[in-house]
Amino acid sequence: MFVAFLLASLVLAVTPGPGVAYIVARTLAQGRAAGLASVMGVAAGNLGNALGASLGLAALFAVSAAAFEIVKWAGAAYLVWLGVQALRRPPADAAPAGIAPPRLARTLRDGFVVALLNPKTALFFAAFLPQFIEPSAGAAQQVAALGAVFVLIAAITDTGYVLLAGAAARSLAGRNARRSARLGRWAAAATFVGLGLYTAATASRPR
Repeated sequence: MFVAFLLASLVLAVTPGPGVAYIVARTLAQGRAAGLASVMGVAAGNLGNALGASLGLAALFAVSAAAFEIVKWAGAAYLVWLGVQALRRPPADAAPAGIAPPRLARTLRDGFVVALLNPKTALFFAAFLPQFIEPSAGAAQQVAALGAVFVLIAAITDTGYVLLAGAAARSLAGRNARRSARLGRWAAAATFVGLGLYTAATASRPR
């Protein structure tokens, strides 16, 4: 059963989604270091959701539309705010390849908040992980352990996306650094705002 869980987790983790879009946008806008910091932040937020699912937070979201809406709108607002900040952040001409040097602690924090304020992640863990637990053992402990393994797998695949995006960014920057930095900022801003609007537009609770 654990092998089946690993295979299913790998397929789900490697499939591009909002989290991958966020990480790639960070990488294109601020470089590989920012992308890797985002991976760590998103992984920490997802781990928080996995632990929340094991403690019954997902069950609360499933029955309380108000709780789901509050967290959903907080996450959407934060994503839009990140998009505005990306547009307001001037590129540093002295930085390598024309990319503004990121503040890694802030970047890690942003990834953590974005992932943590996504109630659908907790609902996903609550729906996906119980399929692979052993009824004879403690369910909460198994959900937490499987969630941690899933987060690790996702962090590894996300790192692959960061490396690919970083290589693409360096290739583009070598041709026209200033233009690449400007396009990276606009792409990041559009991605963050788009993810925020997508989050806000989703249904109150998954059907």
